[in-house]
Amino acid sequence: MPDPLQSKIDALIRSEVRALKAYHVPDARGLVKLDAMENPYPWPEELRAQWLERLREVSVNRYPDPHARVLAERLRAQLRVPTGMELMLGNGSDELIQIILLALAKPGAVALAPVPTFVMYGLLATAVGMRFVGVPLAANFALDEAALQAALRQHQPAVVFLAYPNNPTGNLFDPAAIERLIAAAPGLVVLDEAYHAFAGDSFMDRLTRYDNLLVMRTLSKQGLAGLRLGILAGRKEWLGEFDKIRLPYNINSLTQASAEFALEHIDSFDAQARRIREDRERLYQALAALPDIEPYLSRANFILFRVRGRSATAVFQALREHGVLIKNLDAPGPLAGCLRVTVGAPAENEAFLAALGRALR
Repeated sequence: MPDPLQSKIDALIRSEVRALKAYHVPDARGLVKLDAMENPYPWPEELRAQWLERLREVSVNRYPDPHARVLAERLRAQLRVPTGMELMLGNGSDELIQIILLALAKPGAVALAPVPTFVMYGLLATAVGMRFVGVPLAANFALDEAALQAALRQHQPAVVFLAYPNNPTGNLFDPAAIERLIAAAPGLVVLDEAYHAFAGDSFMDRLTRYDNLLVMRTLSKQGLAGLRLGILAGRKEWLGEFDKIRLPYNINSLTQASAEFALEHIDSFDAQARRIREDRERLYQALAALPDIEPYLSRANFILFRVRGRSATAVFQALREHGVLIKNLDAPGPLAGCLRVTVGAPAENEAFLAALGRALR
């Protein structure tokens, strides 16, 4: 006999949504947490008391500034946003991606990205009723420019998402190829620079060259993941349309005050990013020295590596049993045999390498 509740769900919830799987965040309690590309370092102790004192001044009984104007102006200066370009802030990059897609979700509209990439592009496109087209990367995780150009002509996407560096592969795509794709794209191109602090390159200064380019950033990877702050830079004409569907007061007062304070002390967070970049190189060399492990060069704060000659999922499970949580990407396709580890603090990296050595025995 049919389940009455399930019958109602089947009748009311769109089939595309029912086919999705919710974004899963594993429980990391009691584990060395190296699965989520977070900055492993807490705020410097000398800043914490000043920060908490700043928060005492926030009137949490009042709604926040709906446009976070003070914070936006400080971000404009810090990020070197070109003159004439505007900023819109989101509750993390995820909200900004969702807003862009909601604004573009005409019947039949397509969102496109090279794959594998950040899973939220496809998940959110499907959630808002758009069709998502993934164009496979080349064998070395570079852009397959010919395939992408053909996909632009065939699908006429309303938006193309390019993660720069790419997640989960960690590499920077060829900037010349990206510029050719921007010029050929019939719709928007969003450069997602979530890992800019570790990459050493950006398209921010190219915003004025293209009227269909947007650049997205976040402060999450620089030690502010818990504050949920995403940044979208581009022409005011685009951002004005997106702002119509941005929920009011989406950046809360505590996030605004905390991010403003962090920008006043950005040198401390830049120093942490430099340390992570240095530790990334040490971790890469250590992985490269291990038998059956093939790490990929990264310009982010994580390293993708392939396990040869044995099950990567079994290695992932063994790591967890030894108290270390990383990301299991092992599935049929280009990421078969792959795992991804966040660059942690030195003690965390050592714990991971020791656990990995035991798992490979």
